[in-house]
Amino acid sequence: MKIVDGWLVVTESQNVEHWPSPNFNERPENAEIELLVIHNISLPAGHFGGSYIRDLFTNCLDPQAHETFPEICNLEVSAHLLISRDGSITQFVNFDERAWHAGVSSWQSRKACNDFSIGIELEGADDVPYESAQYKALQQVTKLLMDVYPKLTPDTITGHSDIAPGRKTDPGPAFDWKGYLSGIS
Repeated sequence: MKIVDGWLVVTESQNVEHWPSPNFNERPENAEIELLVIHNISLPAGHFGGSYIRDLFTNCLDPQAHETFPEICNLEVSAHLLISRDGSITQFVNFDERAWHAGVSSWQSRKACNDFSIGIELEGADDVPYESAQYKALQQVTKLLMDVYPKLTPDTITGHSDIAPGRKTDPGPAFDWKGYLSGIS
């Protein structure tokens, strides 16, 4: 893989799909990418597979498909990437654009983390172990991002729970921070 004009491009066997989301905008003038935020998501909660996450991020989620979907189907949210349980990657927003993944957030006393961050969703749940294929894909992508965006370092990688404490809990206690970080150095 490599990054070309803000998009992941396959150069080897890694599966990458592009599903552009309408839920993004330009970063503020002179904003630099300085933070990588790790999230998790499953739709419906605790269920894996299917197209529901993609549908949510592209504003196509059918509110009739599950009893919890009417309350979320009109949310305008996105992430730059989704890494599925099998390690496949879907990119929704160009890395150079502002995805709407962090919401009300703060990192090192700076508010509005979407302005200067990249958001990666892992298909998962706080208390369900992530798959080795997900860690491998996340490590590959992280290394690429650190090469292209030099202000990204292991010290500027955080969880959604750390930038929105009390509001968010992901990626949760099941996420192996030590194992993940050891694979990017």
